[in-house]
Amino acid sequence: MIFQSFNINASGMTAQRFRMDIISENVANVNTTRRAEDGETYRRKVVTFAEKRVTPFTKVLQNTREAYMGNGVKVTSVREDTETDFIMKYDPAHPDADENGYVSYPNVNIVTEMTNMIDASRSYEANATAFESSKAMAMKGLELGKS
Repeated sequence: MIFQSFNINASGMTAQRFRMDIISENVANVNTTRRAEDGETYRRKVVTFAEKRVTPFTKVLQNTREAYMGNGVKVTSVREDTETDFIMKYDPAHPDADENGYVSYPNVNIVTEMTNMIDASRSYEANATAFESSKAMAMKGLELGKS
């Protein structure tokens, strides 16, 4: 059971690290008006998580007398944010300006991205703290076993 907690915390840290990488990509492309591969305007990316090996609720309900432990988290998708509009700025001299002189900038809001980065960082830290606590408990158990 203690090793399962290591796996759960490690999966949380891995998922949050991946989320921070995607947020960093969004911030890095805040002024990208044209992607090299297809010429389209960069769209903000969003990460979605889900529980690993989802346990059916009936099984959880049957095992309520036992301590239920989750299975960890995994990244299920990285999708482009198509709900938010591009940011349009008037700049007729820009090479990517449309016929009306407007340039489409990515739908990346720096405040939102920094808020998400803080959230991911705090989640990572919480998982790291829980991992260290589990490790300390395991070490204490080994010390008790030696006596």
